[in-house]
Amino acid sequence: MPLMPPASQTLPALVREQAQRFGSHEVLVDANARLTYADFELAVNQCARGLLGLGVQAGDRVAICMGNRNEWVVAAFAITAIGAVMVGVNTWLSTPELGYVLRHSGTRTLLAEPRFLRHDYAQSLAALRAETQGLPALHEVVWVGEPPADLAPGDLTWAALQQTGHGVSAQQLAQRSAAVRPEDDSFLLYTSGSTSLPKGVVLQHDALIANMWQIGARQHNTSHDRLWLAVSLFWGLGCENALFNMFTRGGCLVLQPHFDAEAALALIERERCTLFYGTPNMAQALLDAPGYAPARLASLRGGATIGSPEQIQRLVDAGCRDICNIYGLTETYGNCNVTDAAEPLHRRLRSVGRALEGVTVRIVNPETEALCQADEVGEIRVKGYVFKRYHNDPEATRAAFDDDGFFRTGDLGWLDAEGYLYFRGRLKEMVKVGGMNVAPVEVEEVLLQHPLVLAAYCTGLAQDDDFVLGAVLVARAGATPNTEAVRRHCQGRLARYKQPQHIVWVSDAELPLTTTGKVKKNQLPELFVRVASSR
Repeated sequence: MPLMPPASQTLPALVREQAQRFGSHEVLVDANARLTYADFELAVNQCARGLLGLGVQAGDRVAICMGNRNEWVVAAFAITAIGAVMVGVNTWLSTPELGYVLRHSGTRTLLAEPRFLRHDYAQSLAALRAETQGLPALHEVVWVGEPPADLAPGDLTWAALQQTGHGVSAQQLAQRSAAVRPEDDSFLLYTSGSTSLPKGVVLQHDALIANMWQIGARQHNTSHDRLWLAVSLFWGLGCENALFNMFTRGGCLVLQPHFDAEAALALIERERCTLFYGTPNMAQALLDAPGYAPARLASLRGGATIGSPEQIQRLVDAGCRDICNIYGLTETYGNCNVTDAAEPLHRRLRSVGRALEGVTVRIVNPETEALCQADEVGEIRVKGYVFKRYHNDPEATRAAFDDDGFFRTGDLGWLDAEGYLYFRGRLKEMVKVGGMNVAPVEVEEVLLQHPLVLAAYCTGLAQDDDFVLGAVLVARAGATPNTEAVRRHCQGRLARYKQPQHIVWVSDAELPLTTTGKVKKNQLPELFVRVASSR
């Protein structure tokens, strides 16, 4: 019997429904707990009653700042169960950046780990509270894990939060949950902000459920699937895509606190994970890890990733035969396009698939606003399951949509005659060489076909009142960089104006990355100066 989509249109209703449908199925596994759907409902309700005991009201923003652990997910559903809005906080933020997010969002309550990796959040919060502007909206911090030695007045521990809810009746919680509507705000997620201040993307209950069900349908996921997740939950790929992909289908999320290749191999092998969710660099790190052996990833069959055909092929060769190529943004509820796991591999390697049900994608010439023909590159625009607004930023919200109500993604791509989308990079990354437009991703794909090249990133470099293309390359392990060999490779595969005029080789550690692991292409030109001066 085929798996039916949830009937629920709000997150609290979804928790109840899935506990009834899949009560004995595991939903969450981490280093400290194994929760079934029935266990999860109890944990969410207890946490939600604790938040009510603190006085959290519908519409209040409650932030989460911690690594991937079961409390993150429990808290997110508890926050939305009482009509409040969950704010996902990037765990890589500096103290000033954390202050910006907490102030901009108007966070009322923060749930956080005192320390995570190299970040001391207890120290950061103390510094922010001591500033002249302080954190005026913040009432309290709930500390998860080992609490700070000295709790600030009003702050409490995770255990104390659960105790706080003892005075709140089940009926009170049920009334608050019943008042939540499908169109209400549920999550507030911040963009990475690599070139500007991060924007707060507001997401609604109903679309988080409906669109994620469609993503799982393209991947042919079932209630027996177990998804390995080391991608941070604060990222849309984590808390939008992966979380609700599994939760809408009765599957299990296996959490790794943060990515470590050796630990990931052990976790995937021990938990018999069936789905890979990660980036190309994560996949490569697994395959390059000293402890890697094909048998350790034998349970994996599919999942989702992004990258060049060569990068995705490596995952297929490692056993992820049903891996799906995906495209989307936080603003499009995780993904708007996904390849079907049953489609031929050649299509899944190159295309990001057709638009999901309930989504319309079109390609527009960004200069003339004219619709592009099939196979013509332009800006990708999306309508359907798309965010409604940026938090406290009406100007950015207006600019994000065209006159027909389509979201301007800022990404380049083209649609073929059958409606399959092909991603071609960011619009702002397009390089005009001698008056001709060059999409860096097109050149990067050719560079990645060379056996010496593990990773390739292209950018425009100013030269003689014009621009030429530069390529930053990372060599494969054990390979000796050979610039001339790469140039010869490009000559037979790229038009002259598309061939990189400048090439530098760097290590992975030298690449400038955003907090979500993406390369900051606006900083690539600096590498050419830095590498030239140091060698």
